[in-house]
Amino acid sequence: MKNIEHRIKEANGRLRNYGINIEQIGSRLYLRATLPPKPRAIKNDWHQQRINIAVATLSGVKLAEESAKVLRLRLDTKTFDWSNYMELEGRAIGQIIEEFEKDYFQRRAKNFKSESTWRVEYATVFKTLDFDSPLTVEILKTAILETKPDTRTRKRFCSTLGVLARFAGINFDPRKYSGSYSPKSRKPRDLPTDNLIVEWYSEIKDPKWQWVFGMLATYGLRNHEVFFLDLKDLMAGNKILSVLQGKTGYRRIWPYHPEWFDQFSLQNVKIPDINCDRNNSSIGGTVSQRFRRNEGLSFKVYDLRHCWAIRTLDYGVDISLAAQQMGHGLLVHSNLYHTWINAEHHQRAFDLAISKSDRPLPPQL
Repeated sequence: MKNIEHRIKEANGRLRNYGINIEQIGSRLYLRATLPPKPRAIKNDWHQQRINIAVATLSGVKLAEESAKVLRLRLDTKTFDWSNYMELEGRAIGQIIEEFEKDYFQRRAKNFKSESTWRVEYATVFKTLDFDSPLTVEILKTAILETKPDTRTRKRFCSTLGVLARFAGINFDPRKYSGSYSPKSRKPRDLPTDNLIVEWYSEIKDPKWQWVFGMLATYGLRNHEVFFLDLKDLMAGNKILSVLQGKTGYRRIWPYHPEWFDQFSLQNVKIPDINCDRNNSSIGGTVSQRFRRNEGLSFKVYDLRHCWAIRTLDYGVDISLAAQQMGHGLLVHSNLYHTWINAEHHQRAFDLAISKSDRPLPPQL
């Protein structure tokens, strides 16, 4: 039996002269054509739009092809009316989200990572919508505009609801509402000095959590990653750390400062016994909560990761290498960590560059 993609291709070949295409989005089939504006639409001119037409099955393709020919006739005879299609267009939001979630996990393995992404990036946005209402441009726009402009939340709403609109075949581009938020626009906060980090290491009484603190400080790990390391290699005295799994998978990290490996006794592994059969966010939250509540840490434990990133500048590590060790893309790394660089870091980098330079002296007056 021919698969549905092949059937759609064949149907579109027969519809070549109709100016209408059949498209599959998720579990639905749509007709795409140049159509007049919908009632109460923002655009007043004809433009490319989709009509929700059938379930994505082999019989649905046949129905879609027949509907395309009817649509062409209505357009040519000027009898097209959106009221003939709005019932299909107005499916309940809850139904669309249910189909979207099913499609999402059909394209990704269902595990802690994908479930966490679904919950944080999608479900938190979708829960602000009325699941019983039909999905419309106005509903999407209203949900976005109820968020604060130029914030990470606004950017997330635009991204997530834009994806939902495309899935549902709704012609809606939220990018103009996205605003100017970027990691660069975040307000920088003070990071702990190396001296303060060492002081806090000494203050932590529980040896297991003291070891965790030392690992986070020396290797700039994400909170959850400390539980997914090659401990055998570490106990053998190898200072180059291997992260076996986590948010960005396997990678290797070098210690900055290397002296902390011995000073913090990192070879002597003492890892806390916590429930790791959870998503990364929950594991990381346990680490943050422990240091905030039980140890009274005067800064966020995740600041140790930021400090590691800045420290690599003092060591003259190429930014692309530091990004790889942190599990970042170069652009993400550059945009994120410029926030924490202050005048003191620039001065240290300048002093280091001058001390290493063999440059000729400029001419004197």
